[in-house]
Amino acid sequence: MSTARTIVGMSGGVDSSVAALRLRDSGESIAGLFMQNWADDGTGECRAEDDRRDAVAVCGRLGIPIHFRDFSSEYWAGVFEHFLAEYAAGRTPNPDVLCNREIKFKHFLDAARELGAERIATGHYARVVHEGGRSHLLRGRDRGKDQSYFLHQLGQAQLAATVFPLGDLPKPEVRRIAAEAGLPTAAKKDSTGICFIGERDFREFLSTYLPARPGRIRTPDGRDIGGHAGVFYFTLGQREGLNIGGVRGFEAAPWYVVGKDVASNVLYVDQGHDTLWLQSRTLRSGTAHWIADTPPARRFQCTAQTRYRQPDQACEVHVGDDGCLAVQFQEAQRAVTPGQSVVFYDGDDCLGGAVIDSTDAPLEQRLQNHAA
Repeated sequence: MSTARTIVGMSGGVDSSVAALRLRDSGESIAGLFMQNWADDGTGECRAEDDRRDAVAVCGRLGIPIHFRDFSSEYWAGVFEHFLAEYAAGRTPNPDVLCNREIKFKHFLDAARELGAERIATGHYARVVHEGGRSHLLRGRDRGKDQSYFLHQLGQAQLAATVFPLGDLPKPEVRRIAAEAGLPTAAKKDSTGICFIGERDFREFLSTYLPARPGRIRTPDGRDIGGHAGVFYFTLGQREGLNIGGVRGFEAAPWYVVGKDVASNVLYVDQGHDTLWLQSRTLRSGTAHWIADTPPARRFQCTAQTRYRQPDQACEVHVGDDGCLAVQFQEAQRAVTPGQSVVFYDGDDCLGGAVIDSTDAPLEQRLQNHAA
């Protein structure tokens, strides 16, 4: 049993290191906890062991105890199986959103409480404000690093028991603080992508779980211009990995994924970053999650992001009787992708969000009508 009031999620990176340092220096009673979320799949690419060593070293430097928990089975059931099912269906899921909801702010929070702590802290770039008995999730002050997009599935109980010590800091300041304190993670490169994939080629990783299913690449008007290894390896707006050379009758310009027909195993592409085939003005979502437990109104205006780090997009949200959403944007949006999250904001206040089900992009509409 720990006597610490706050348990800090130690990832082995500079952000969680400085989060722990700031709490310790404020006089808070803290301990660290390292979570293993992915079991070694035999490829040896996941950096879990290096991260574990770094987390131990940082806690040693700070003079705080560290605990260890293995959540890999919970991660598999709560995050990874959904991840695979979505890709197999031709959608593009966001495992970071699910990982935060299912692991970091559920199993980690439970583990911290079992250790006798009252709350948890992480190195996320976000802020929590408590007003009038309610908790608000706010963007981090460093808009370039703000991670509220990935945290929009958190609820009142989770936010009431969470601290984000880096919410008011820009990233360069975090690295400066780490260097001044002599933390071994001060210059460590930020992890990118999905933890369980590591530095591997994404298609190669996915193919071990979703075997290649070769099919054809076509233009929206039906011209066959090549082959692909599997539609689920691609996402809307993607340019890399298409391996389309010079095509007779087309200019030498980049090709972009504009649609996927999983049933027919056809990948649709077009030229031009802003091709009309990638544009949509409305989307429909699954049941929304609201941080305040309820939506601001049945119909309201706000801003939204349909992907991480996207500038605010003005929109109107209509909440259906079933909790699902219809969202109308003021301006056309590029490559809004089913399976990803749409997240809503009122200024810096994150209202909540939902998983995108469909859009009115022209090719998606055509494929839906054909399927019907």
